[in-house]
Amino acid sequence: MRSIYKILGVGMITSVLAVGTSHAQLKSTADTEDDDYQSVTTFGVTTNTNSGLLGGFVFRQSKRLPGTFLGRPQYRYFAVEAVNVKHPKEVQQSVNFSGSRFTYGKENYLFVVRPQYGREISLFQRNADEGISINAVLAAGPSLGIVKPYYVEVNEGNNRTRIVPASSLNGTAGQPGTGAQPTGSGGFFRGFGESKFTVGANVKAALNFELSAFRNNTTGLEIGFLAELFPQQITIMTGADKRAFYSSGYITLFFGSKK
Repeated sequence: MRSIYKILGVGMITSVLAVGTSHAQLKSTADTEDDDYQSVTTFGVTTNTNSGLLGGFVFRQSKRLPGTFLGRPQYRYFAVEAVNVKHPKEVQQSVNFSGSRFTYGKENYLFVVRPQYGREISLFQRNADEGISINAVLAAGPSLGIVKPYYVEVNEGNNRTRIVPASSLNGTAGQPGTGAQPTGSGGFFRGFGESKFTVGANVKAALNFELSAFRNNTTGLEIGFLAELFPQQITIMTGADKRAFYSSGYITLFFGSKK
């Protein structure tokens, strides 16, 4: 999974940078009008190397600042991400006789809300109604972690079923009963009342590419890398390495408006 994202990220950055460079050269010779906006507000969906196909949701806003950075326009960058962090060893399994699915060895979900503040620097600006703009982003902020127990449904014989914390099957809190066998997931919403909270910090560096064809609307990609650190190790999988530090590459598809 990580290699797929690396190949995709390198290929996307290389190809778009080539387009952006040629576009910037054409603008300098033709003296065309730049896409000179003051603010951008977007929503998006994100995927990363610590998640499934849908990793979470993102709100982001950029507002132009009066000064420049090394002669380039700069923007105040603010974003809020809500993501589900998974362990690389998570694999869902099917129960043959029921068709239900559960993740063997999983003990907890880790959900993270990340408010982020930083700077966005314009590298290449687009024409008013065509081309691609490329911006660099550097942002940081707190990581508000929610550690929620993972529940599974078990069969204890004689058609008796119970929903129990997965940790009770994984040897960290005893056994729920002799001969108990998992028959499926216990439901996504079960266990939220038992969640534990933790606060860490994160930092990210990224490039975003605006691909839209209309002046007041925007669609594009943000491709980057993120690192975050929590004050204590968090158990997601039984027997797997507990982590306090997480890093990932990510891709966000965003859409919104600018003015």
